[in-house]
Amino acid sequence: MVVHLIDGTYEIFRHFYGLQRRGGSECRRFGAAIGVLNTVLRMFSDGATHVGVATDHVIESFRNDLWDGYKTGEGIDRALFAQFVPLEDGLRAMGVAVWPMIELEADDALASAARIASKDDRVEKICIWTPDKDLAQCVRGERVVQVDRRTNVVRDASGVRAKFGVDPELIPDYLALVGDAADGYPGIKGIGAKGAASLLARYGEIERFPENVLGESQRRALLFKQLATLRTDAPLFENVDELEWRGPTPAFAGVCERLAAPDLREKASAAAAALRSVAERR
Repeated sequence: MVVHLIDGTYEIFRHFYGLQRRGGSECRRFGAAIGVLNTVLRMFSDGATHVGVATDHVIESFRNDLWDGYKTGEGIDRALFAQFVPLEDGLRAMGVAVWPMIELEADDALASAARIASKDDRVEKICIWTPDKDLAQCVRGERVVQVDRRTNVVRDASGVRAKFGVDPELIPDYLALVGDAADGYPGIKGIGAKGAASLLARYGEIERFPENVLGESQRRALLFKQLATLRTDAPLFENVDELEWRGPTPAFAGVCERLAAPDLREKASAAAAALRSVAERR
C-alpha cells in the first residue's frame, strides 16, 4: 500500500498562478480549486488508492504567537483565498480525506499523517507531495519520501542529504540557522547553507552547540528551530483505511454544478470504475 499526502495549499497556489500566467478563459472563478481536484483525480486514474489532502483553512497558526514576523494571510489575492473552502468542500464530496487546519498548519497535518501512516506495517511507502523545505524533516529512508511536483524529483533520505547537507532529522536545525523567507523568519546572520551544514555535521543539533558558537544568537536560533519543527500530534485519523478512496459521494454532483465543472463528475466516475476493476482482478 502506498499512501499519498498532498499539500493542498501549495497545489491551489500552483494552479491559481499557473492559470494567471496562461490567462484567457481558464481564469474562471473556481479555476484553481478545479485544477487541484483534477490533479487528485489524475492520481486516482494513475493508480493511487490512499490519499489525504491538507490545507491551511486559515493562514495564521500558533507560530504567529511565537514570532511577530511569521507569515500571515496579508497580501494573499482574495480571488485565491476565496477558493480554499470550495476546494475543501469539493475534496470532501469527492470522497477524499481532507484536513483543513486552523490552530496548526497544513505542513503539521502532513507531518502528523506521515507519522500515523508509518505505524501501519501494511504501508510500503508514504509520498508527501510538496516542495516545501520544512517537510524534508519527515523523510525516512526510502519509505517516507518527498515528491516535488514542480521539478518531478522524488527525494528520499539520501536525496535530502544531497540537497541540504544534513540528515532529515536536522532540517529544523538547518532552517533555524539559514532562515526561511517563505515562513517569515531570517535565520542567524552570517550563517549560510554551507556554514549551517558544516556546523550541524560537527556538533549535531543546535542544543548541543558549544556556547561560543552562536553566542547571543543561541536563544534566537532555538526559537527559529521551534518555528521550523513540524507538529506530528494532530489526531487526523486512526487507521490508514480511512484514507482509501472509494469513489465520489452523492454530494459531488452538486459540487460540480456549483463549480461549473461537469467534467469533474465524469472523470471521478471513470476513475472510481477503474479502481473497482483493478480490485476485482486481484
